[in-house]
Amino acid sequence: MEKELQLKLTVRLYTEDRTRCFGPGIATLLHRVEEHSSLRSAAASMEMAYSKAWRIIRTAENVFGCKMLSSSIGGKGGGGAVLTEEAKRLLAAYDAYVADVTAYSAGKFEEAFGFYRDLRPKGE
Repeated sequence: MEKELQLKLTVRLYTEDRTRCFGPGIATLLHRVEEHSSLRSAAASMEMAYSKAWRIIRTAENVFGCKMLSSSIGGKGGGGAVLTEEAKRLLAAYDAYVADVTAYSAGKFEEAFGFYRDLRPKGE
């Protein structure tokens, strides 16, 4: 039985003191905030504790020196959250970079490991 190899890359940004500040987790969280207009709903959709979602957001805010979310509290229409312009810019840059790295690495992966299809298990 021949199994197909797959490459899985993750792109994470760290500060010089090795604090993880941006990666697939916060990117997904921010996309879900865009979708749900709420950090609480975004976190719930990822089965993430609301407190953890805030911790991730605050870490990014501290590293980048800008707010990630603009929140409103309760009221007639209920509360909610939207991404700030800075968060939109960071998210767009991250998504574009990941797409570029993924496309580049797919070609390099094939160059390096394309031969595996010709390998046969011992005994055949």
